[in-house]
Amino acid sequence: MFDTDRPGSVFAAAMPPADVAASPAGPARVPLEWLEAQICELAGHLAAATCRFLVLLGDFDARQGWASWEMTSCAQWLSWKCQMSSGTAREHVRVARALRDLPVIRARFAAARLSYAKVRALTRIATPATEADQAELAGPMTGNQLERFARAHRQVTRADDAEARVRRRLVWRFEEDGSLSGTFRLPPLAGAVLLQALRAACDDLAGPAGDPRGDVSAETPARGDPADPARCHVEDGSALSVSTAQMLSCTAALSWMRHDRGAVLALGRRRRKPNAAIRRAARERDNCRCRFPGCESRRVDLHHIQHWINGGRTDLENLISLCAYHHKLVHDRGYLIAAPPPGGGAVAFYRPDGSPLPSSPLLPEPDGPIDQAHDADITPDTIIPPWYGEHLDLDYAIYVCFANARIREEREQGADPAHRDRVTVYEPEDCAELTRRYFEQAPRRTGPTLIPIQA
Repeated sequence: MFDTDRPGSVFAAAMPPADVAASPAGPARVPLEWLEAQICELAGHLAAATCRFLVLLGDFDARQGWASWEMTSCAQWLSWKCQMSSGTAREHVRVARALRDLPVIRARFAAARLSYAKVRALTRIATPATEADQAELAGPMTGNQLERFARAHRQVTRADDAEARVRRRLVWRFEEDGSLSGTFRLPPLAGAVLLQALRAACDDLAGPAGDPRGDVSAETPARGDPADPARCHVEDGSALSVSTAQMLSCTAALSWMRHDRGAVLALGRRRRKPNAAIRRAARERDNCRCRFPGCESRRVDLHHIQHWINGGRTDLENLISLCAYHHKLVHDRGYLIAAPPPGGGAVAFYRPDGSPLPSSPLLPEPDGPIDQAHDADITPDTIIPPWYGEHLDLDYAIYVCFANARIREEREQGADPAHRDRVTVYEPEDCAELTRRYFEQAPRRTGPTLIPIQA
């Protein structure tokens, strides 16, 4: 799988030592200590190389290099060019932008003193004024402990933020098993409306007492042969069982669509705008997404591959889904689209100069070992944090973090000549009352106190 014999291979340094002899019964058994050292050292190299990758990515994003590829964002370019998922690409771009203003964290990341997981958590809460103290606190923590610390820090910071309490958020996703999960954050009134709608939907799905369909819900998993023609699925979602589909079809408006390439979905030259049947067929074929390489937008228009003004027909084979940005781009910049052959295939895109635009570009072959991708001095102990198994005192860690920030602000105020002679005295609210009680209850002394000294 990997070319480990090549002298410049990235994996050449991870091969067993030459003095380890292979046993006649199987491959070479290297010592576990050597494996552990190699894993930790390679993790350090990966951290340092990732730091350089993110620094370059931040510079590329600041100079908008992604715009030359007609992408709408750097995350979209990264997902297309570097074979990342959309969520991973957005997170990398966010961390790369944050590192431009955090020199202390960036230096420790470049030296492999902090892993990418720790840096990702720190960039959510760190500022140029607090990054030094937070990087110092993050050193002895594990990745999981730092994630908990960052989550608690954000909760404490937003505790008194009125805007955060009413921030609207509604996120849902389909899990690998087909189930639907999500989170929401709504103002009280909107939350009450959502809960009422969910309760009403659950009551409708539950059905009346004695109803044979009462045990069927939208969460009923699909069973049976995957090739069963009676199986169906939610549009761009998970599969539904036959019983669930039958229950939904009792009160739903049905629109039929045949999965074939017949002439039913062809309008020819009679009209330019496709009808509802062709739009549904194109949406099903294109998975409700833009077909331009690297774009995953769901808000799409139908574009004539052979333009209508040039004799193009309003047929399904001559239509393709494009988002508003790339639809305008194709018309204004002169991008060419080649329709697939009748036997099937993929749609090909070409830039105005005639060069092809691949759907998924191949990554280049690694050139040289990984230690040449950065300037850090890595050892097997570089990436290991000074952690000895103790539990994280989250309350104390949050207290120390905010106390350091308060002390720094006080020192900055003391540096101002207007505040140089000012002394801040912290005392309880009932300090005067406590002082009066002390002098009333304390015994009065009229003379000096004599303390005998033993000879």
